[in-house]
Amino acid sequence: MLEAGRTKIKRQNLSEETGIPLDAILEFVKLSDLSRIGAVKSIRARLYYDAGIDTPEKMAQWDPKKLRTYLIEFVEKTGFEGIATLPKEAEYTVAQAKKLPKIVEY
Repeated sequence: MLEAGRTKIKRQNLSEETGIPLDAILEFVKLSDLSRIGAVKSIRARLYYDAGIDTPEKMAQWDPKKLRTYLIEFVEKTGFEGIATLPKEAEYTVAQAKKLPKIVEY
């Protein structure tokens, strides 16, 4: 998905070829991009995406403690099925996001 949707033009072409709405393709690309962060699997990628932290670049800007607080509040407010990241997980996730090269054009 990352390769197929790496640029705006590729996403547009993919949408036209498949009939899948462009916003759905962008969502799949962003979830795939988030999954490049070490321990981020489907439920975590969905949590981050739904909470508005939808790219590794956005994740890299967070302070881990503030990220955890924000996600706890998000889960409580929205009823998201899952738990917020644990303290060590938040630290690891932010640190890994900072190391990732940017490979998707948004």
